[in-house]
Amino acid sequence: MTRRALISVTDKTGVVEFGRELAELGFCVLSTGGTFRVLQEGGVPAVEVSAYTAFPEMMDGRVKTLHPRIHGGILARRDNPDDLEAMEVYGIDPIDLVAVNLYRFRETTRRPGVTRAEIVENIDIGGPSMLRSAAKNHRWVGVVVDPSDYAGVIAALKAHGGRLPEDFARRLAGKAFAHTAAYDTAIAAWFDAERAGAPDEPAFGERFAITGTKLADLRYGENPHQCAAVYADPDAPDGPNLARAQQLSGKELSYNNLLDTDAALGLAVEFDEPAFVVVKHNNPCGAAVAPEPARAFVAALDGDPVSAYGGIVATNRPLDEATARLMVERGTFFEVIVAPQIAPAALQVLQGATWGKNVRVLALGGLPEPQPRPALRMISGGFLVQDTDLPGLAKPELRSVGKRAPTAAERHALDFAWVCCKHVKSNAILLARAGDGGVSSIVGVGAGQMSRVDSARIACEKAGERARGAVLASDAFFPFADGLQVAIDAGVTAAIQPGGSKRDPEVIAAADAAGVAMVLTGVRHFRH
Repeated sequence: MTRRALISVTDKTGVVEFGRELAELGFCVLSTGGTFRVLQEGGVPAVEVSAYTAFPEMMDGRVKTLHPRIHGGILARRDNPDDLEAMEVYGIDPIDLVAVNLYRFRETTRRPGVTRAEIVENIDIGGPSMLRSAAKNHRWVGVVVDPSDYAGVIAALKAHGGRLPEDFARRLAGKAFAHTAAYDTAIAAWFDAERAGAPDEPAFGERFAITGTKLADLRYGENPHQCAAVYADPDAPDGPNLARAQQLSGKELSYNNLLDTDAALGLAVEFDEPAFVVVKHNNPCGAAVAPEPARAFVAALDGDPVSAYGGIVATNRPLDEATARLMVERGTFFEVIVAPQIAPAALQVLQGATWGKNVRVLALGGLPEPQPRPALRMISGGFLVQDTDLPGLAKPELRSVGKRAPTAAERHALDFAWVCCKHVKSNAILLARAGDGGVSSIVGVGAGQMSRVDSARIACEKAGERARGAVLASDAFFPFADGLQVAIDAGVTAAIQPGGSKRDPEVIAAADAAGVAMVLTGVRHFRH
């Protein structure tokens, strides 16, 4: 009995070789449109679907594979007498292999100047229908969506007399359903974004779906007894990002490495000036901006040199040899170093350090742009979703209150501290200084405490003598004056906070009594 394979692919990678191998195994190859032409030009004997069904393509190609001779051949159960009788009565031959991948919907939506009509025409109908039919009938029909599976399919067919082993066919069927699910998710997301842009529509629709493409299994999750993997977001815009970063050296990245690197990078890209950020346990323990990257690194490391050991370093500038030498000379081991680019000489310097074989060095290939993306948190029985707290999402209206306005130097430090504080776990208190020559840096951080007073104490203890003349940023209002008073006693001269407490007058009065300038933003930045 002649075996048949239907091949209709948008991604033509390896399709000629795949078709040729199938033909050599005795398959009759059916195909459509562009795939048919590519196979013919490659010398693969193929039959066009319209000739096979005796029914022409129509409606600009919208209707070509939606035909009983196609779907009957795919869906027929070979051990079901009624199915076999229907095939005989209506002249339907079995189709044993379906290789399909879909119109480039996501890529079309990102094309400059694309029209809505063009986007709609790139919603594939026949392709997903064939994939779902073949995947449903995987006991009898092989289904291939990924060109990287072609070689394995051919090898399995050769090893098993032209049929795929059942366990292999099941894996391919699962992959096909995941492929169509991701495709439908992208289409639904596009329609939902269109809806959300209309007046009086909520930001999130009735249903929320997200898909990803696995990049790698990780050694473990937050702890060794937890499994973990990293996935790429197929809807992420083109351009540099952490998922696409090139690892130039060092050990395998872990779950915690990636979380902390994302946190460090998220703060580093908020600044226009050269910036370095050091993150430990998902909180910045050091950060600085300066006219030169090397000075920014030194100031960031000096924020908390003890906590920085084993931390993550991110910068928004290419890492040069001079800065790499400073990293080695300071002797602090870092788990990860990430930068838009890594100079070859800088990489060589890092690899020559005593810890050089272990540190993971990542080149982003450019500077990532902050992008709106939903932030998900799982809860029992469901999940929460919100906008990411990106720069510009909430615009603070800075208002100086009390008897004294901040000086120009204090204002510069307050602006820097406010950006950094957003990236610290609540309750967050952060102390910073603006030094000579355009350097601003963190000198103390209190993070993740149940009491804002405790956060203030920790931040001041970390800062030590550097708290004198420093400024303070608080991610939310002071419910009482006690937290601010801790910082005042340590020598802080200015503070920035959202305000909005019913006790704001008490807090402002405490600042006035100490000659501390107070700025209110009207914007809160909790990070639970």
